[in-house]
Amino acid sequence: MPRFSPFEKSIAELQLAIDSGQTTSVALLDFYRERIAAYDQTGPALNAIRAISPDAARVAAERDAERAAGKVRGPLHGIPVVVKDNYETLDLSTTAGSALLADFCTGRDATLVSKLRDAGAIVFAKTQMHEFAYGITTMGSLFGQTRNPYDLDVNPGGSSGGTAAAVAANFAAVGMGSDTCGSIRIPAGHNNLVGLRGTQGLLSRFGLVPLSHTQDIGGPIARSVEDLATVLDATVGFDPRDAQTGASRGRVPPSYVEGLASSHLRGVRFGVLAEAMSRGSDDEEVAEVVRRAASGCATLGAEVVELSRPELDQLVGGPLAGLLVLAQDFKWDIGDYLSGFPEAPARSLAEIIRAGGYHACIEERLRVSEATEDRAGATYREELKRSAALRRYLHALLREEGLDALIYPTIRRLPVRIGVFEQEGSNCRLSAKSGLPAISLPAGFSAGGIPIGMELLGRAWSEARLLQYASAIERAFPRRRAPASVPI
Repeated sequence: MPRFSPFEKSIAELQLAIDSGQTTSVALLDFYRERIAAYDQTGPALNAIRAISPDAARVAAERDAERAAGKVRGPLHGIPVVVKDNYETLDLSTTAGSALLADFCTGRDATLVSKLRDAGAIVFAKTQMHEFAYGITTMGSLFGQTRNPYDLDVNPGGSSGGTAAAVAANFAAVGMGSDTCGSIRIPAGHNNLVGLRGTQGLLSRFGLVPLSHTQDIGGPIARSVEDLATVLDATVGFDPRDAQTGASRGRVPPSYVEGLASSHLRGVRFGVLAEAMSRGSDDEEVAEVVRRAASGCATLGAEVVELSRPELDQLVGGPLAGLLVLAQDFKWDIGDYLSGFPEAPARSLAEIIRAGGYHACIEERLRVSEATEDRAGATYREELKRSAALRRYLHALLREEGLDALIYPTIRRLPVRIGVFEQEGSNCRLSAKSGLPAISLPAGFSAGGIPIGMELLGRAWSEARLLQYASAIERAFPRRRAPASVPI
C-alpha cells in the first residue's frame, strides 16, 4: 500500500485514512509540523505561524487513544487545526499580532476554541495576523509580514492572512479566522480558499480580542466547502457569554454538511452587482475572472442576471465611513477587554499608544480611534442607522428581484506588494455592515497566477443555502490548486 500523504486531503479523507489504519492523528500532526519547519521560516518563509502549542503532541496521542477505545467525538476528532492569534487559548499567549501583548495569557479558551476541542480537534498552532486586526495585509509588530504562498512578493490578505496562508500551504487541515470587514473573506480569496462570514450572531465572539463589537465575528477558512461546513457544524450556535448569539436560536440546521448532499443550481437566480464588480480599469482583471465564473453558474442551471444599483453607494459608504464605526468601537472595546485582565500590559487604547512599539502601518488608525470622544456620538449613531438601512435594502433587493444571492468579487484588486500597507478594492462592507452572510470561494487566477475570490451574499441565516451553491460551483469547476512555493 502506498504511504498515505495528508497533502491537500479533505477532513473526510483524513478521517477515512485514520479509520483504515493508514495514518494516525500523531502522524498528521507530525506532517503539518514538518511542513511548517520546512517552509514557514525557511525556504519561502511564509511567516504564517506565530506559535505551536507545547501540548499538541500529547493531545494528538490522546485523540488516537480515544479512537482506539471506540470514542470518536465527531468529524473533527484528531484533526489538526490552526487559529488566528486573536483567539484566546489556554496553552499559548494571545497577542493579536502586537509586540505589546507578546506575553499576554488569559488563562482560558475562546468559545470557538473550546467547541473545537470538545469536537476532538487538535488546536495546535496560532497564526499571524494584521496587528489588532486593524488592516488587510497581515503585518504586525510582533512577527512582521506574512507572505502569500502563490506569489511571495505580495501580501496574503488580512487580517486573517496567517490562517489563510497556513491552510493554503497545507500547514493544517483547516483554520479559524475572524472578520470585521473582510478579514476572513479577503485572505480566502487571495489564497484559493473558501471563507465564510456568517450572519451576525451565528458564531460566538467570546474570547476574541475585539476590534469592533458591532462587526466582529469568527469563522472557518478551508480548502473546500465541505471542510468549512464540517467546522461550522462544530462551532455555531448559542453561547450564554455572547448575547448576540441568542439570535441564532432556531435558525441553525441540524448539519451544514448533510445539507451539501442536495447541492445544485437548478432554478437558482443570482444577481451580478455592477457597482461591486468594477469601478475602473484597475479592477478589470479581477472583474473579468469573476464574470467568467458567474457565467459558468448558468451552465449548471442557474439564472444569472446583471444588476445596477448606484444608490447602494450611499448606504454602503466609502472607506472613511466604514472606518468610523470600527474606529469608535475599537477605542472602547479594546479598553473594556484589556481592563478585564489585571495582568494586561495596557488597560486602554491611550496606554497602547503611549507604550509604542506597534507597527507604523496602524499608527494613523490607532490615533483616529483614540480621538473619538463619545461611545455613541451622533455621527456614530447615524452610521449604525445606515447599516440597518443597508440590511433592509439588501433584503428588499433580493426579494423584489427574486434573487437567491448576489455575486461580486471578494476584493476588486489583486493583493498589493510586500511593503505596501493600503489595499484598495474591498467589497467587505456589503456583508459586514449589513450583518448578512457571505461566502468567498475560488473564481480563478490572475494572469500572474494569483488567486481571485468570488463572493456570494444571501439573506440572513441563509448559510446552508450559500454553502450548497458554493458546493455545486466547486464540484463543477474545481479551481483549488496548491501553491508551487511549498511543494509536497
